[in-house]
Amino acid sequence: MGVQNIFVNLPVKNLEKTMGFFSKVGFEFNPQFTNESAACMVINQNMYVMLLVEEYFKSFTKKEIPNTEKSSQAIIALSVESRQEVDKLAEKALAAGATPTNDPQDHGFMYSRSFADLDGHLWEVFFMEASHVENS
Repeated sequence: MGVQNIFVNLPVKNLEKTMGFFSKVGFEFNPQFTNESAACMVINQNMYVMLLVEEYFKSFTKKEIPNTEKSSQAIIALSVESRQEVDKLAEKALAAGATPTNDPQDHGFMYSRSFADLDGHLWEVFFMEASHVENS
């Protein structure tokens, strides 16, 4: 399969506030794909999150935007290099206004923390020891 990149599209209520939040967490934006209706948040060189103002998001689908206070459609999980990085990213998010959604999970070989962003989208940051990942 020749997939090269992933672009996750998320509806947001206030693009400026959302960009401010994710900037405080430590993410940058690609100005080439950012305007008053959308912002391209760079996760890494192959992963991006398109933050789309709700009205613009609606132009891509006939479905309703879920009420994130009552339901969730996805959890965006980000793998990082250490337990310390999990804590660092989660603490930055909480300091920027995120809401914790679960207690930290420590399974020995895997550690994670989760939060909801300003729009209620669920994020999980985790570290998994390489020795527990089978190479095929």
